[in-house]
Amino acid sequence: MDMASFDSTHNSQIILRCIKNHGKQPLRFMEFCGGHTVAIFRSGIRQLLPPNITLISGPGCPVCVTSSGDLDLAISLASNPNLIITSFGDLLRVPGNHGTLLEARAHGADVRIVYSTLAALEIARQNPHKKVVFIGVGFETTAPTIAAAIKKAKEENFHNFLVLSLCKLTPPIMQTILSSGEINIDGIIAPGHVSSIIGSHAWQFIASDFRIPVVVSGFEDTDILYCIQKLIEQNNKQQALLQSAYTRSVSVQGNKVAQELLNEVFESTAAIWRGIGSVPSSGLKLKKEYAAYDAFAVLDLQSDSKSSETPGCICGDIVRGAKTPNECRLFQKGTCTPQQACGPCMVSSEGTCAAYYHYYSPTIREKRNG
Repeated sequence: MDMASFDSTHNSQIILRCIKNHGKQPLRFMEFCGGHTVAIFRSGIRQLLPPNITLISGPGCPVCVTSSGDLDLAISLASNPNLIITSFGDLLRVPGNHGTLLEARAHGADVRIVYSTLAALEIARQNPHKKVVFIGVGFETTAPTIAAAIKKAKEENFHNFLVLSLCKLTPPIMQTILSSGEINIDGIIAPGHVSSIIGSHAWQFIASDFRIPVVVSGFEDTDILYCIQKLIEQNNKQQALLQSAYTRSVSVQGNKVAQELLNEVFESTAAIWRGIGSVPSSGLKLKKEYAAYDAFAVLDLQSDSKSSETPGCICGDIVRGAKTPNECRLFQKGTCTPQQACGPCMVSSEGTCAAYYHYYSPTIREKRNG
């Protein structure tokens, strides 16, 4: 079957029957994207799959992989009365070593939730006597919108808009995880939204260098099941190919306009990932031409690479796929919940712990139901 015709000719029940008829070989597939993780749990896909197929959640939640040092740096900025801190909502509730951005706001700091980077730029326009710092967290899907705001700020000659770029690039972290050999992976469910920007070809190295099957997937339950079916077929045939089950949104080369915008404003740099450490060429920093909008340069900032994690929190292990939330004592005891989170994987709407809590974990369901 031509994969391009998949959307109109396949349905979940047919694909599930195909999956269950593909043999009993134990296989472990990692879904990289946090959006896939939530979709998988919400649709009950893990429970529908045969017991020989295991799904592992990877580092595809940008809030979850933000290092504690970077988070502490962002929270420390809130204590400066001359700054207005802006950020997407999830980040405000992530606990650092000195509280959260939300708690800083409760104590009088000017911390504001925005739903786009351009909204942060508008706040800068309305407050010309204060510097407005946008905490830029995201992958290749979010970074172009941040680049667009920075470019617009330069074009309109704004001098009070700054970006603390904590954005990260996804192929380098996958290469790092696979190179470590820490976990056995028989296939990768590659992210759909990221791939729409960088192109499906960006994942060719997984098949070529690591001999691991990789399929780009959409976010409907049928998309994900079809992706799993293609990964099983490759394993049965002892193949390692790059395929796409999301051709309606992802091209081989990706979005050239977005890529050019990223390359104009940003350049790659080393970045610290929670639970992983420093990964070369996996972060984005502003180029010299845009240094006037770089919070690191203007405010003379530096992250603390040795900042400690919350005691007992295993979010670092979870984003690597080395452990599951059910192996976390804080999760088991019901100490860590979305209302009182100990780590980012429970805070973020795309976090693995939040997905387990809301959709999957029998332990937590029993505690909630008394």
